[in-house]
Amino acid sequence: MSKKRPGSEGLTMIRKAILSACVALVAGTSMPASGATDARQSHEAMIVLDTHFDTPANLGRPGWSIMDRHVEAIDGDQVDVPRMADGGVDGGFFAIFTASGPRTEEGDRAARDFALRRGVQIREMIARHPETFALAITADDAEAAVQQGKRFVFLSMENGYPFERDISLMSAFRSLGVTMMSPVHTRNNDLADSSTDTPEWNGLSPVGKAFVAEANRLGILIDLSHASDAVVRQAVALSKAPIILSHSGMRGVFDHPRNIPDAEAKLIAQKGGVIQINAFNAYMIATPSIPEREAALKELMAGFASGRALSSEQRRALIAKRKAIDTQWPVPKADFDDLMAHILHAIKLVGIDHIGISGDFDGGGGVEGFRDITDFPKVTAALLKAGYKADDIAKLWGGNALRVLRAAQAAGDPGVSPAIPTTN
Repeated sequence: MSKKRPGSEGLTMIRKAILSACVALVAGTSMPASGATDARQSHEAMIVLDTHFDTPANLGRPGWSIMDRHVEAIDGDQVDVPRMADGGVDGGFFAIFTASGPRTEEGDRAARDFALRRGVQIREMIARHPETFALAITADDAEAAVQQGKRFVFLSMENGYPFERDISLMSAFRSLGVTMMSPVHTRNNDLADSSTDTPEWNGLSPVGKAFVAEANRLGILIDLSHASDAVVRQAVALSKAPIILSHSGMRGVFDHPRNIPDAEAKLIAQKGGVIQINAFNAYMIATPSIPEREAALKELMAGFASGRALSSEQRRALIAKRKAIDTQWPVPKADFDDLMAHILHAIKLVGIDHIGISGDFDGGGGVEGFRDITDFPKVTAALLKAGYKADDIAKLWGGNALRVLRAAQAAGDPGVSPAIPTTN
C-alpha cells in the first residue's frame, strides 16, 4: 500500500534532501544515483516499523521531547519524530521495559507501579501530539495511521516482572493498550528462565505456562526475546498463536545465548512466527572483556546513579566519558555488514516471510553504519541490491510483524475488553 504523508513544506524539503543524498554507501559499496533513488522510493512505499523501541525510557527525562531532533553521537538518543521522517519509519512498538529486581511482594508491587506509570507516559505522548501520533491496537490501526500521515504507536512490555505474581494484571495492561508481552529479561523470574541466567525452571514455570494461555486468551502477541531456548520450545508448543522475537540475533552467525539457534528459529517459523533481527553489538561479534575497561565503566555508571532523570547536560557528559573509555580501551565494533550477515542467514534459514528488523534503539542497540533510525533505508537498498523484490522486503519491514499480530488477536477471546481510547 502507498503511504500518505503530510504536505508541509519542511517535510518536502527533507524528502528532497534525502533523495539527493541517497548515493551513500550501502554495506560498504556505492550505488549509482538512480539506483539509490529507486531504493528510497521503494522504502517510502513500504510500511516500516520497528518492534522494539526502548525510547519510552526517555519520556521521563527533564526537558526531553520526542518531537525534537537529537544527535546520537552527542546525546546517545536514536529515535525521535524528525528522524522517523528521515528514515521513512512509520511507527513501532514502544516498550514498557521494567528492569528485573527482587522477587518479593514489595518488589513485584514496585515493578507493577513502574510499568503502569511508563504505559501512561506513552499514552500521554500520543495524546499530546494527536497530529503526529496515533495509538495502534490492531494492524488495521497501523495501516490507517499511515494513510492519515501519522506515526503509529503500539505498546509492548519487555519483562513479565510487573505481573509475575498475578497474571490477572495482564488484562489491566491489555486495557492500557499493550499488544505484545515478553515473559522475562536478562534474569530469571517467576515466569521463565532467561537466556542469560542459570536455568531455574528448565523453561517455563507453572505460572509461565499460564502466562502463555492468558496471552492467547487476551490476543496478546507473545515475545520471546531474552527467553531461554527451553522457554522458546515450550512456548511455541503451547501457544495457539504464532510468536515473535522482537529483537534477537542468529546463533548460527554468532554463538551468544541471547541469539536464537537455527533449530528453534525453524520451530518459530513453522508455527508462523517471526524473528526480528536486532543490531546489538555484543550479540553480533565477540567483544573480549578488558578488566580496566569494565572497572572504568562500572565507576562511570555508579557516578551517574540510575541515569533515569539525567538532564541533557548530564547525559551528554555521560556519553562523552563513555567515548573516552572506548578510546582508551577499545573493543571490536560490529558494523552494517555484520547486521546484514544475521539478516541474510535468517532469510536463508526460514524464509523472508518470517524475518523482520529491530535496531533495539535507545536500549543499547546500534552498530557502525547503523546508528539510529535514519539508517533504516540502507537495509532496503542492500536487500534490493542482493536481488530481493520490494514486495518481499516490505514483509520484512512491517508486513510480517503485522501478520503475526493479526494472528494472535484472531486467536484471542472475542469478549476481551478493548483498550482505553486516547482522548485529546
